[in-house]
Amino acid sequence: MTDEKIRVLLVDDEPLALRGLKLRLETFPEVEIIGQSTNGREAVRDIKALSPDLVFLDIQMPGLDGFGVVRAMIGAPAPLFIFVTAYDKYAIEAFEANALDYIVKPVEEERLSDALHRAREAIKNKVASKRESKLIEMLASLSDDDRDRIKELISDPAWTEKQRYSERLSFKDGSKVVVLMAEEIEWIDAAGDYMCIHASGKTHIIRETMKALQSRLDPARFQRIHRSAIVNISKVKELHPHSNGEYFIILENGAELKLSRSYKEVVARFL
Repeated sequence: MTDEKIRVLLVDDEPLALRGLKLRLETFPEVEIIGQSTNGREAVRDIKALSPDLVFLDIQMPGLDGFGVVRAMIGAPAPLFIFVTAYDKYAIEAFEANALDYIVKPVEEERLSDALHRAREAIKNKVASKRESKLIEMLASLSDDDRDRIKELISDPAWTEKQRYSERLSFKDGSKVVVLMAEEIEWIDAAGDYMCIHASGKTHIIRETMKALQSRLDPARFQRIHRSAIVNISKVKELHPHSNGEYFIILENGAELKLSRSYKEVVARFL
């Protein structure tokens, strides 16, 4: 699969969103866009006729929505599905666990690149059939009332805020994509134009800004302690004040980090 293109079908009822996603995907040489569907029924027809490797599937569509499209594929060969949504998370954790990925509108190039890397790995490792079969079975088991309940739940801002941050985070480290559980991450620091993610005794180097990376992390668990460092609060073992107003943080693994005076108001988070 590494030398073959990823055959992609785009599904969205909004022409501008469809065009924008198409333009972004055309910048990736490994992608071949084989079709575009403007509603759920067209999507089902095109998936069966074109047999794409990957489907970028809008969730909110009139008539047959994204969930309905997946349910309609029962008994047919299933491609990989990447949900495209206007929400940070549009489904309960089970959806996220079984769909390959989700992308929030407006689509960002870096996020799209990450999703494509995951798709390539999934196809190469031949996990598409197993993953999407589970998703289809789960969606098939939902009643209309269950789906309405999920949509009602997602419309609650409090739930959306709580579910914004994923337990599974994927990063491009060189030529490979690394998937880490949030709890594995000990601390993160900047090294020039790169970020070093320290997790489970290993260091992963990625090209991403501190701001972008921090936005993916739950602030209830990860705290900025310096303009170039973020720490997992649960990994902090000791906190030592310094005479100049700074603090030294000792992690469970023995690593020592500095909490700068500019962030001294966050000390209470560690107590």
